[in-house]
Amino acid sequence: MWDSYFDMNAVSEIRLKTTVFMGPGAIAKIDFIASELKKRGVNQVLCMTGGRSYKLTGAWDHVEAACKKHGIGITLYNKVTPNPTTDAIDEAVAMGKADGAKAVIGIGGGSPIDAGKSAAILLAYPDKTARDLYMADFVPDHAVPTIAINLTHGTGTEVDRFAVATITDKNFKPAIAYDCIYPLYSIDDPALMTKLSPDQTRYVSIDAVNHVVEAATSVVANPLSIAFGIETVRLVAKYLPKAIRNPEDVKARYALLYASMVAGAGFDNGLLHYTHALEHPLSGLKPELTHGLGLAMLLPAVILECYPARAKVLAELLAPIVPGLDGDPDEALDAAKGVERWLASVGVPQKLKDAGFTEKDIDKLCELTETTPSLAGLLSCAPVASSPERVRRIYTNSMSKMA
Repeated sequence: MWDSYFDMNAVSEIRLKTTVFMGPGAIAKIDFIASELKKRGVNQVLCMTGGRSYKLTGAWDHVEAACKKHGIGITLYNKVTPNPTTDAIDEAVAMGKADGAKAVIGIGGGSPIDAGKSAAILLAYPDKTARDLYMADFVPDHAVPTIAINLTHGTGTEVDRFAVATITDKNFKPAIAYDCIYPLYSIDDPALMTKLSPDQTRYVSIDAVNHVVEAATSVVANPLSIAFGIETVRLVAKYLPKAIRNPEDVKARYALLYASMVAGAGFDNGLLHYTHALEHPLSGLKPELTHGLGLAMLLPAVILECYPARAKVLAELLAPIVPGLDGDPDEALDAAKGVERWLASVGVPQKLKDAGFTEKDIDKLCELTETTPSLAGLLSCAPVASSPERVRRIYTNSMSKMA
């Protein structure tokens, strides 16, 4: 177990900030949340969401009724897309400013909630733009309150201080991390997630697995990020096949949602490194690429690089999906191939070539890894030192199935 190898002389920073209402029917807690916003003097909220799921899941009916009951107006921006752009965030903020919004509600997966967090900062800094924010032209220390209503079980953004957006003309997909954007309250209701498609179910759960593989192996990993990682992989291994077979299985959705939530808290503590740093250029070049799929295509090659430096923790973490690992640094290739087999077993065998990438794209991907704001910070957390050669090797080894 982790206590046999973790350095207990290290000083760790352990974070747990957001109040989460979790369980079937938790969406009804929006009434209490609206009452709390009203007590804070909020009379108008900016609601950030995508085009369909906020209504199809029934979440919108609860939000609309609660805000009406407590005398809070809603400015609705329902054009958030996967891999949200800084332009869209600015458009939403302009609408919120015009109506005097003093809080933000994000309804959806990582994209609407991340866009909502970004908007919460910009409503507090009316002279700034989303490009300013994501190019790190200023460092915010406050934001209006953010409420997250989560509709997927993968990102963990409902419990962390991170957000991501794309600067389209540069192919940049930077991340930000500020304490001021921890959601004040979040709702994790698995009953809202039973309509996720099989592929969405796969990709978001694989996102959670990537979160903990990185958070448990980074240079700032702590016992909490490791413990949360072990529990996350256990739950995903057990319940992802059940949710794929029966999308209406609320117990399976609950387990995957809990896994995603603790994975979010895990990487809020242990941070991220290679798979996320190298996926951002993938979806920067191809915005239509689903984030979780991009991570899945990179993960085996990342395991291959990192396993020798974190063999014991990865052997324990991966045990539910790659049994038989002993924590020997020399079994890195076995671990990487085992992860690749597990991904294929849950219906995600794709590699970069399957997503339309070619060897000619590697130079551009490597360039974006070096030039995109924030990615150097992620790479600095990796358990093996980042170098241009190592980054190129990960991309190259992710092009096709490992031999």
